[in-house]
Amino acid sequence: MTHTLIDGKKTAEELLIEIENKVDRLKQQNITPGLSVVLVGNDKASETYVRSKVEMSKRLGIHSVHREMSADVSEEELLQEIDNLNKDGAIHGILVQLPLPSHINTEKVLNAIDYKKDVDGFHTLNAGALSKGLEATIPCTPLGCIILLKRYIGDLSGKHAVVIGRSNIVGKPVGQLLLKNNCTVTYAHSRTKDLPAVCRQADIIVAAIGKPEFVNAEFVKDGAIVIDVGINAVENTDNSQRKRKLVGDVAFNEVCNKTSAITPVPGGVGPMTIACLMYNCLYCACLINGVEFDMADNLRA
Repeated sequence: MTHTLIDGKKTAEELLIEIENKVDRLKQQNITPGLSVVLVGNDKASETYVRSKVEMSKRLGIHSVHREMSADVSEEELLQEIDNLNKDGAIHGILVQLPLPSHINTEKVLNAIDYKKDVDGFHTLNAGALSKGLEATIPCTPLGCIILLKRYIGDLSGKHAVVIGRSNIVGKPVGQLLLKNNCTVTYAHSRTKDLPAVCRQADIIVAAIGKPEFVNAEFVKDGAIVIDVGINAVENTDNSQRKRKLVGDVAFNEVCNKTSAITPVPGGVGPMTIACLMYNCLYCACLINGVEFDMADNLRA
């Protein structure tokens, strides 16, 4: 079967151009969207993620503030920093890079962020609003998944979607968004009985289970659409100088020819996540300043 490769890199670039144009229009109203990224500790992967977010902000003309705090910072000090950012009128979006050190209560920190500045969409108020179908800031990766589906597939009404994974960051919110787009949604996870059989019923599979190449051909019916959220570093067994390579939660080479459309790893959902962070910063800036949010991909309509 011939499949469509869902190009997240291309779609993300198109979205970023839309965002940059909107940022320029806001600046004409004397509004400059501002994003603060808070990094606790010196985890190398987190440092890389934060650097890419700061660089993207600057590219789009978004005011960027990077806060670094030591790994042994107290929870009280971190909460005070968040309170300062909540009160800063030049900052419209606050992101605390996860994971946090074990001595800090992650949920307490995320809920200390003003929900109107919660660009990650992790605040309990935003999660609750999303679950009720109300106005909310949507977590970046689920938002990216839905934008890709709508741009490549179109109307999702009536399709049966199986979400593999039930995390608060991806699984639960992406299921809510699929439901909002009139899909029939099944949540599957490690305790699901006969998981391959459940997945074979799906028109759309969203794999967010965190296991390298877990979803194989046995899981996928002919013509299904597969969105692979996983990013896993594994040993590189081919003839390459690189010792590690990135793979998704889907065994791409085994699955792709059974699908009608599929995201690759890398180059699929990953690029959309940072683009949607910029999208959310823009959304929060509009919300806080009482400006209509009129992006072409306004999924809140």
